[in-house]
Amino acid sequence: MNRRFRFRRAANYINLATPLGLLISVIGGATRQSGPNGLILAFGYRYRFPIAGAFTVGNVVVTKRDSLSDRLILHEGRHATQWAWCVGLPMLPLYLLAMLVSVAVCGHQASCNVFERLANLEDGGYPRVPPWWRRSRGGG
Repeated sequence: MNRRFRFRRAANYINLATPLGLLISVIGGATRQSGPNGLILAFGYRYRFPIAGAFTVGNVVVTKRDSLSDRLILHEGRHATQWAWCVGLPMLPLYLLAMLVSVAVCGHQASCNVFERLANLEDGGYPRVPPWWRRSRGGG
């Protein structure tokens, strides 16, 4: 495994994000397996919240599905790196704030969310919705 992924894995354990992700996966009834680049993939999460195809806490990628595409795993891996850069748990309020800003600016929770944009919207399956002030005003 590449040195940067080893560092990310260690940082997310130390900052308690990965232990939180493991706890969420256990409570959610997900089965865990090793993934690429130090990620832990947790399949079969049984709760409706959060509303997403997959979500990442530390190095743990949690999903209701039984498999994930390579592109989505890349996207979620970028979120794992964001957890490390945010020093763990501060990622939660920062992400929620970014989501609220995105809804206010674009009307979509991910399109203008800085964390989702940095993780590559397309890899995460999100549309690129322009800010409300850049949309054409239909009619005349």
